[in-house]
Amino acid sequence: METCFDLERCRRTGFKVYVYPDSGEKSSENFRSILASLRSSNYYTSDPENACLFVPSYDTLDRDHLSSDYIHNLGAKISRLKYWNNGRNHIIFNLYSGTWPDYLEDLGFNLDEAILAKASFSDNYYRHGFDISFPLFGKTHPSTHGSGGFLKANYYPPRRKYLLSFKGKRYTYGIGSSTRNALYHIHNADDIIILTTCKHGKHWQSFSDQKCQTDNEEYDKWDYQSLLHNSTYCMVPRGRRLGSFRFLESLQAACVPVVLANGWKLPFAEVIDWSKASLAWEERLLLQVPGILRDIGDDQIMFYRQQSQFLWDKYFSSVDLIIRTTLEIPIRVVDDHPKVMSR
Repeated sequence: METCFDLERCRRTGFKVYVYPDSGEKSSENFRSILASLRSSNYYTSDPENACLFVPSYDTLDRDHLSSDYIHNLGAKISRLKYWNNGRNHIIFNLYSGTWPDYLEDLGFNLDEAILAKASFSDNYYRHGFDISFPLFGKTHPSTHGSGGFLKANYYPPRRKYLLSFKGKRYTYGIGSSTRNALYHIHNADDIIILTTCKHGKHWQSFSDQKCQTDNEEYDKWDYQSLLHNSTYCMVPRGRRLGSFRFLESLQAACVPVVLANGWKLPFAEVIDWSKASLAWEERLLLQVPGILRDIGDDQIMFYRQQSQFLWDKYFSSVDLIIRTTLEIPIRVVDDHPKVMSR
């Protein structure tokens, strides 16, 4: 922080955030929501000279070359921003980058000294005390006043119909992790329901294996929302990226997330103790999952579930809350450096 961030600027002006004027480029609904939340926050300033933190108005959320939201030549455009200064005191938001197999944090341009607030962050590339582990949320995530957690009463015992469930894609060719291909080993069609489909991408049939037909048929018989709300634990395995939409979906539904994604820096891990609301599992020990989950007592399950609702309501139910938490993380860092040499 001392070498890549001008802390003294924040001392002079207070923690104020400046958003650059509209770039004129296309932008996604999620990014527009983020900018709107920033501009409506108490930290916003319209005067860049009084700003501590700067946010480019170019949409950096989706850096997948095949996406319709991808902006070309983004590096050149951002580097020409008036206050860029090699990225110092800037923050870049990103939801989609870092795909299988290496999960490299390649946004297609040089971040320089900018803070990266990124979903699906790999611990190998996360700069501790500087970057921010951002949550992955969908296109329909509410901008403000999102729905609360779905747990309306603390029923006891807290166990639901299914012990553990998962419904999602698996990868028969090299675009995603092999972890999901192994999940069928713990499926028992009784209290552990693991459903995968090969049907994704335009050419999935060309890569089908001998399990695809039966997997696809079984997959279509089950409703995802029903599984989500009737399972004690929900599996959250890595796929094309380390993070998954299922993490926040499970959290809201009070279905305790069982994370199967080695090296994933969980959302807002800087301020949240996730051991109180989820279980992180070593992928190589998949076969041990059912036995361990069966041994967890009702009181602990209830604790996990209550924590999940608290965290959802406090940090994740709307884009406004996500942005407020994002800004509070660098504020803490600034406050932890009381003595700064003037530049």
